[in-house]
Amino acid sequence: MRLENLKLINYRNCTDLELNFGAGKILIAGKNAQGKTNILESICFLSTLRSPRTSNNLELINFGAQSVGISAGLIKADTHVELDFAYNTDKNRILKVNGAKSSSKDFKSVLKTVLFSTADLLLLRGNPSDRRDWLDRAISQIYPAYDGRLSKYDKIRIQKNNFLKEGVQNDALLDVFNEQLIVTGSNIIYLRKKFLKEIEKIACEKHRVISETEELRIEYGSFTSEEGTEGIARDFASALEERRAEELRRGQACVGPHRDDVVFFINNDEAAKFASQGQQRTIVLALKLSELDIITEKTGDEPVLLLDDVLAELDDVRQNYLLKSIGETTQTIITSVDTVFFEEKFLKDIQVYAIAGGKLQE
Repeated sequence: MRLENLKLINYRNCTDLELNFGAGKILIAGKNAQGKTNILESICFLSTLRSPRTSNNLELINFGAQSVGISAGLIKADTHVELDFAYNTDKNRILKVNGAKSSSKDFKSVLKTVLFSTADLLLLRGNPSDRRDWLDRAISQIYPAYDGRLSKYDKIRIQKNNFLKEGVQNDALLDVFNEQLIVTGSNIIYLRKKFLKEIEKIACEKHRVISETEELRIEYGSFTSEEGTEGIARDFASALEERRAEELRRGQACVGPHRDDVVFFINNDEAAKFASQGQQRTIVLALKLSELDIITEKTGDEPVLLLDDVLAELDDVRQNYLLKSIGETTQTIITSVDTVFFEEKFLKDIQVYAIAGGKLQE
């Protein structure tokens, strides 16, 4: 898979930007707030229809404009594909694949990306919701239907919360909500556990290469230790019954995948509590490179790797490991404030752009 071109219209500060990907490796250099991250965000958005920076698509529209547009051409399985996204201030959205209107599911199945940003370096010390978001974004790149299951679960959960807040005693209706959450939620937990077990195998090896002596372990923090959907569903039902009074008292759903977490361990010590900043960054680096491998393995499409200002935050050992781990066939788009973080031989075969005020110059 390879991006050929990108066009942004009124995307944040990129009012009219065109980028042609002539090389497999591209570096976009510029000062902060000039539009580097906006370019990577727009590419990531085309693959997931979600921004890693905001849940409000109106924020993507340039101030004073009425609409935003993202268009990209890419090669997938030796076939040229055109993607077009448009959104306006009335919240009307248009998705097109090769000029024809497309469903969200089909649109998201085209382009695969892995984004590694400075925000990811704080993954272990962030909120559980940050780790769930990372996990869900990665899984949805492999299983396009996964996003639909998440949406269905959230709709049911919100309906249940609204019911609980009303304070009306109706056990039969509460049971209906719980049964629906169990069916959808158990499937989400099953896929999360399955993915984490698979990525752990790859990440452990990469982590060991960097750290040499440390062992990485990943656990899914949940109310259930079961692996199969039937066992998860039984535990889900038991947990809901056990906390029924609490949910009624608090007026919200207290059990389910929306409350679960991902926990990382180094040599059996919880990394978020005991690992140094360098150790935590090693874990994130191993995770991101493993994400690249597992998406390629599962889908047959090698994702576009997006590196947003991360090299400046990594020491020499981790910088070198990251750059040397990028395969020759991996299309990589890197942003940086300067080119000083790159060896001359790396820059030799890389296409370099400067950006200022949302405008590119080669």
